[in-house]
Amino acid sequence: MRGDYFGSEYNKIDYRLIKRLLNFLKPYRNYIIIAIILTLLVSLLGPLRPYFTKIAIDNYIANLDKLGLNKIILIIFGVLLFQGISRFALTYIMQWVGQSVLNDIRLKLYEHLQKLSFRFHDKNPIGRIVTRVTNDVESLNQLFSSGLITMFADILLILWIVGFMFYINTNLTLISLIILPLLLIVTSLFRKKVRVLFRDLRAEISKINSFLNEFISGIQTVKIFNQENKLENEFNKINKKIRDLNINTVFYYSLFYPAVEMISSIAIGLILWYAASNIITGEITVGVLIAFLQYAQMFFRPIRDLSEKYTTLQNAMASSERIFATLDTDDFIKQNDNIEYNELKNSIEFKDLSFSYDNSKWVLKNINFQIKKGEVVAIVGPTGSGKTSIINLLLRFYEYQKGDILIDGISIRNYNENSLRKKISIVQQEIFLFSKTIFENITLGNKEISFEQVEHFAKELGFYDFILTLPEGFNTKMSERGQTLSLGQRQLLSFCRAYVNNPDILILDEATSNIDTHTEILIENALDKILRGRTSIIIAHRLSTIKRADKIIVIHKGEIREIGTHDQLIKNNGIYTKLYRLQYENLLTNSIIN
Repeated sequence: MRGDYFGSEYNKIDYRLIKRLLNFLKPYRNYIIIAIILTLLVSLLGPLRPYFTKIAIDNYIANLDKLGLNKIILIIFGVLLFQGISRFALTYIMQWVGQSVLNDIRLKLYEHLQKLSFRFHDKNPIGRIVTRVTNDVESLNQLFSSGLITMFADILLILWIVGFMFYINTNLTLISLIILPLLLIVTSLFRKKVRVLFRDLRAEISKINSFLNEFISGIQTVKIFNQENKLENEFNKINKKIRDLNINTVFYYSLFYPAVEMISSIAIGLILWYAASNIITGEITVGVLIAFLQYAQMFFRPIRDLSEKYTTLQNAMASSERIFATLDTDDFIKQNDNIEYNELKNSIEFKDLSFSYDNSKWVLKNINFQIKKGEVVAIVGPTGSGKTSIINLLLRFYEYQKGDILIDGISIRNYNENSLRKKISIVQQEIFLFSKTIFENITLGNKEISFEQVEHFAKELGFYDFILTLPEGFNTKMSERGQTLSLGQRQLLSFCRAYVNNPDILILDEATSNIDTHTEILIENALDKILRGRTSIIIAHRLSTIKRADKIIVIHKGEIREIGTHDQLIKNNGIYTKLYRLQYENLLTNSIIN
């Protein structure tokens, strides 16, 4: 990945980025062609009105030709009407194209993020990733919906205006354009000042978003340790910085617009000064004077708009740079995807497996063991010994550097990733529940699972009676992360989620570590049914769960130290025995206290 560009400098326009952005417009090329034609019409129709005004004054009003005047008025009205219709069509088409392109970019980003490995998600904060799909994409809205076309239209309008002015009177046109260098200097200074302010403003907005994300997530810790005042002061500093930057931005806009108006007034003054003496001699007509006054007023609007659009374009470049940096990330899990996984026939084998998260410190070293079909294998060890890493590699969440994992003698790299995960269910210590109904959280949108099946499995796990106490039963919608449920209830729901998929391989990763005694009894009663006839891997601290295992694997500092049954390992008086005694003493102490 090329790095985080959220607070990056606004550099010169990168035309390579523009080219990549324009690729998103290819599916809508026909609409773009229509928009370009409409842009040509709209930019032409505006300068026509002053020209027709000149004709009306010089040819009809001066000659008292009422019939001719009525005709030219109808023509001007027709031009205004056609211009309005064309502008409406142009605006609607470009807004539709813009929103369609944003939809495509969001979808492309979302699909890409889903394919990236866990390593990418470990390195990048959630807030940053969400910003890419939301704020950064939305900042492209003006670019696609109006920015590029409007810039094109403004340039065309300027050319049409200057062209009509030269056509009507060359000398008066040159007089009018004397102030152009001054206008360019003012516009350039404004653009530079505002560019820096917008850059700093986006950086501060990023800070306040990150601050709020951490504050809201850790609100309980904030209140427990009485940090409200301290954090309020920190928030106030960032908030004031944003306020000051916005005020400075308003200040420069407040200077820029009057400056442009003043330059426009100078141009009008020059036109009146030059025309006054020449009208008397007959070299310039009243109609020419009025037309030039209208052109002078029209000329400065697109100049001002172009300056604003340039800032919009730079904002879009900064956002697109970050978007493409994400899309260009190729942190994928490599796989051949040749073989469809159906079921485990013989065994799972970890063969000389070594793994590191950062390619420097080995988390697992030379792991060798085998799990036969139908076996229940427990993996135990101190925190940080590498137990969960083994599961992550089996599920293809990370790429291992050495050795291999074989299922029925075939490397898991050769199995289709989706078909493999479809046959594996995992119950984790930290349960993630979506803001959906109980039923949807159990089935996760799997249409093959019926309501009756969910009811049946919930009854087997002892979760059914609790669900009936909820306002709408299985149709009760969960709050964010299921906060209205206790840890034990969320754990039971997670067991239901794993059970209803009828997995070929079941993994329990510290699945019973956060539950109360009552919930533990419910799960203990259901575990026999869940594990029966199913290949299972259990990572657990609770001895009651470990004792079920046909084989216990003891891992310490990323290496396998012991393998055997509970009784065999106790007799060896090794690491497992120490873990067992430590937990037994804790259980005994807790029972005495209670």
